[in-house]
Amino acid sequence: MKNIVLASTSALFGEEYLAYLKPVIADLFSNIDEIIFIPFARPNGISHHDYTKKVVDTFSVLGIRVSGLHTFADPASAIREAKGFFTGGGNTFLLVKTLHKQHLMNVLKDAVEQGAPYLGTSAGSNIGGLTMHTTNDMPIVLPPSLTTMGLVPFNLNPHYLDPDPDSKHNGETRETRINEFHTQSSTPVIGLREGSWIRVKGETITSEGLFNSRIFEQGKKAYEVEPGTLLRF
Repeated sequence: MKNIVLASTSALFGEEYLAYLKPVIADLFSNIDEIIFIPFARPNGISHHDYTKKVVDTFSVLGIRVSGLHTFADPASAIREAKGFFTGGGNTFLLVKTLHKQHLMNVLKDAVEQGAPYLGTSAGSNIGGLTMHTTNDMPIVLPPSLTTMGLVPFNLNPHYLDPDPDSKHNGETRETRINEFHTQSSTPVIGLREGSWIRVKGETITSEGLFNSRIFEQGKKAYEVEPGTLLRF
């Protein structure tokens, strides 16, 4: 049974790393004492080692040991044998390129679909969707494919921002970009505001968190769903 959390962000403004998600993490990884962390997105260029240490320190409070995937001589075997996973935020292009280059995307997908609990934040949530086409990140590298794990039947836009009516910024809004995506694809997109997440238990998928999520479907006007809403497309 799939057991997944796909969150918009790792930390709310002014809070410690993963603080708002700790009750969710404790539930997701209940009865699990060790997970693998996938550090490949490297936010702000942080090294795999330093990124993993940050996660190790945070999860130690919850009584969960963490090993970085980059430390294994055979990462595919490590994924197959792992009890659970966390993929952190950063640059989705770099994360996806690394997973595809090491032939790990489908290995990770299989492990999660077979029941290993999975936590994603930001870029780590993007790869839970069908593709990474709706990321906000700059294409600092070129992945061989934009296809991701497809753990849910839609794409995500973490860190979704509503237009600011008082802003003098003339650039495109997130909604504009997603509408552009829907000229090319019929894949639904969920805009995840900070503090919101997607919860998957088996075949049941719900929107959760502190705020509504914004739903975009091709040919329809965007609409809001409250936390706890069952998502079906």
